[in-house]
Parts: sequence; C-alpha cells; structure tokens
Amino acid sequence: MAAYEKAIAASSSNLIKANQAPSGPLKPEQAIPAPPLELPTATQLQASGVQGLSLEQALAIAFASSASLQAQRDQVAANLASLQAALGTWWPRISAVASGGSGQSGTWLNAPVGNGGLGFGPQFSPNGLATPGGGTTAGAFSVPSGGGAYLNQSQSQVQAGLELQYALLDFARSPSVQAARARLRSARNSYAASLRALQLQVSEAYYRLQQADQTVRIRDAAVRNDLLILQDTEDLRRAGLVPRLDVLRRRSIEASDQEQLIQALADRAVARRQLAVLLNLPPQLTPAASDPIALQPRWPLDLETSLLAAYRGNPELEAILATRDALARNSSATAAGLLPKLSLFANAGGSAGNTNQFDATVSNGGCCGATLIPVQNNNGYTWSVGLTLRWLLFDGGTTAGQARSLAKQADATAQQYAEQRDAIRLRLEQAFFNHEASLAKLASARRALAASLEAFRDVRLRYQAGLSSELDLSNTQERLIGALVSRLNATVGVNISYAQLLRELLPVPRDPAAPLTPQLQLAPGQQP
Repeated sequence: MAAYEKAIAASSSNLIKANQAPSGPLKPEQAIPAPPLELPTATQLQASGVQGLSLEQALAIAFASSASLQAQRDQVAANLASLQAALGTWWPRISAVASGGSGQSGTWLNAPVGNGGLGFGPQFSPNGLATPGGGTTAGAFSVPSGGGAYLNQSQSQVQAGLELQYALLDFARSPSVQAARARLRSARNSYAASLRALQLQVSEAYYRLQQADQTVRIRDAAVRNDLLILQDTEDLRRAGLVPRLDVLRRRSIEASDQEQLIQALADRAVARRQLAVLLNLPPQLTPAASDPIALQPRWPLDLETSLLAAYRGNPELEAILATRDALARNSSATAAGLLPKLSLFANAGGSAGNTNQFDATVSNGGCCGATLIPVQNNNGYTWSVGLTLRWLLFDGGTTAGQARSLAKQADATAQQYAEQRDAIRLRLEQAFFNHEASLAKLASARRALAASLEAFRDVRLRYQAGLSSELDLSNTQERLIGALVSRLNATVGVNISYAQLLRELLPVPRDPAAPLTPQLQLAPGQQP
C-alpha cells in the first residue's frame, strides 16, 4: 500500500478514489460531452473512471467540446444569419395572401310611416295602379304604414392574390448591411481570441495537473523516507545512542509530511476536475496527465519583436475595431430614418363568393322592398400598382438622439482599444519576464538539488554512525524537499510562461469551420 493510502485510509475514501491511477488512455468516443441541458445522474457521479491523456489530446478535445467555444461558434453563425437577412433587403418582398369565410344574418325591417304621401307618382301610391278588372292596386314601390319584412341571408367569400413590395430608395439599407458585415467580423475575431484563451487555459490546467502529480510523488517519497528514518531512530534509541527527543521529533516530522501529502492529494483531485471542466468531459470521467513533464525551450524572440508580432493581426484588437465599425454603420442607418424612402407596391388577385337569401316573409303589406335573389354567385379580380413615399418630418428628436447615442458608443470603443492594447502588452511582458526568471531559477534549483541530495546522503550516513545530530538530518532533509519542489515549480513556471507567450502570437483561424491543430511551440516559419 502506498504511503498516502495509509495516511488517508481512515479519513477519506473519496480522496483515494479521486486519486486513482488511470486505467488506460482516453479514447475519442469516451470524450463525447453530455447534452448541454442535461444534469448528471447519481450513477454517473458515482462512477469515476480515470483515463490518461496527453496535452495535445486535451487541446483537441477542448477545441471540439468546449461549451464556451461552441457558444462562440453559435454566435458567429447567428451573425452570419443576420448578414444574410440584411442582404435580403436588396430584393423585393413577394407575399401570397388568401382569406375566406362564411356567415349568416337575419334582418327584421319595419316602416312605421309609409311612403304613399310623398307624391312620387303612382308607383309609390297604395292605389296607383289599375288592375285588368277595373280595380286598383298598390304601386311597385308602395310601402304602407306599419309594413314589415323578415329575411335570412348567408354569405361565403374566398379571396387570393399576390403582393409585391420593393424599396426603390432606402438610405438605411447599405449601412445596415455594412454593420452586419462588421458584426460578423467582430464575432469571428472574438472566436479566434477565444481559441487562444482556451489553449492557454487548457495548457495551464494540464501543467498544473502535472505539477500536482509530481508534488504527490515528492510528498509520498518524503513520507516513505520519514518512516525509514523513524525506524532507524527508534533502533538507535533502543541501543541508547540517541535521546528520546530525536524519536519524538521524527514522529512530528513524519506527521507533518503526511499532512502535506494529504493536501497534495486534494490539490491533484481538484486539478483533475478543473481540467475535466475545461474539456467538458462526461460527468463519469476524470482525466489524468499521461505526458511526463517536458521542459519547453527558451522563447525564441526578444521582447520588442514579441510585442510587435503580438499587435500584428491581433484578434482581440480587430474585434474591437470591427465593433467600432458596426456601431458607426448602425448610427448611419439610424440617421437615415430622417431621409425619404421610396417604395414600389403591386398586388393582384381574384375573389369568388356565394349569397343565399331565404325565409323571406312580409307583414302588414310588406316593407323596404328590394330585389330578392335566392342564390347569387359572384366572381371578380383586382390589381393595383403604385409608389409610396415616406419622409419622417418630426419625431421629437428620437431618431437623431438614437443616432448620436450609437456614434458616442463607437467613440467609446477607441478607449477600449487603448485599454486592450495596454493589457496585451502587460500580459506579454509579464509572461516574458516570468519566463526568463523561471529559466534562471531552474538552473539554480538544479544546482541546489544536486548539492542537497549529496548532503542528505552524507548526513544520513553520519547520523546512523552517530556523528551527526537529528537536527542536522532534519534540516538537510527539509532542504532536499525544498530543492525538489523548487525545481518542479521552476520547470512548470517555464512551461506556463511559454504557453502565455505563445497565446499572444498563436496563429488561429477566424472561421469556425476551419480545422484546428494543437500547436505547443512557436514554429520557425511563424517567427517575424
């Protein structure tokens, strides 16, 4: 059983489970992420398979599965669709329209006062017309006082046609299209910047995981060594060669080293989970670093050349410039709302209908007569064409205010550009100086480790022979562990600072459909 397993066996089985050795390399089909709107189940959370992967494999998985990167791809697709929508305004709009319906109505009619006294002639008189038998009868339009009528009527109507609308003159159309193009450029540059940031995040997380792995090995070796020295000290104590104080001090040192080992195990478990989150791995999968720690070379460029290369074609800066252009174009498009707009319209269509009149009755001589047709069909067509001129004369300053607001937002991006430019320089200079310092510290740490290792061998032999004190042994052991940790930290510092420098100059595609190949070092052909 490993030393760390003995140290934590009685306290936390979860920590042992989280620090299991990888069962094998991670297969591509195992890295397929869970659906974005799905929560993990209890079974998935309990299952903890540890799989090893290399840094290049981790980067490839991150490029394919990262949730934040996929959101950037969707944003690029959304802006592309917006551009296509804006380009569609150059074409006419043709619509098919159709309507139909049916209904029924009932009407009661009543004439309290007849029309016989109006003097309009015999057709309106109640006795205005002669009959063949010599009598008289009412005229065709005669309505007696108190006459009434009732009528039911049902109607069915169908209409269909085409409508065309086309803006012949629209001053907002061109700037709207240009604004959509600028927004698409901004989204693509933001995607490229996200690629750089994601590669740095994954590289840092992987290097930190390697550091955590090596720290566990160092702390585990320290505990193993403590147990051996403690056994030697107890043997010497039983032989009467060392005081009881030496045994107590060694037990204290062994317990303290166990505490640091347990914390190192917790740090490694967290580092594994941080890498899993960046890679968007399935919830039941835990990654482990399969690559041994390999030192990155010295950064090949000087500081000034690196800065100039970082500014050249930087996607973060180009995204701000594209946003500035989009805001300026939107301001122009909004201001164009105060200019005239000339549009062509045309439509043509046909209609058909049916009318039924039934259950007609009269009372008290009838009323309100009209020609009654029981069934009537009608068909027809219509067409029209014309021009529409729309010119906004007054809106209380709303449009002008909106245009000024967009123009000021465009002006504000200049300060954002300056801020981002300075931030890029600070990031690069910080990484450059840390890289140089880490290389120098690594050389010193290697010398210190060689001396500390030799000193520890000597002092342990002297202690076993009774020529050195336990205090000398403890101090020498502490310096040896410190030298191991310093060399590890310096090595990881070199790699992380190199990745930070690479982030500023890494060539990345703007098109989400372009293939992605992980690149861990600056290629000679990419150097200015």
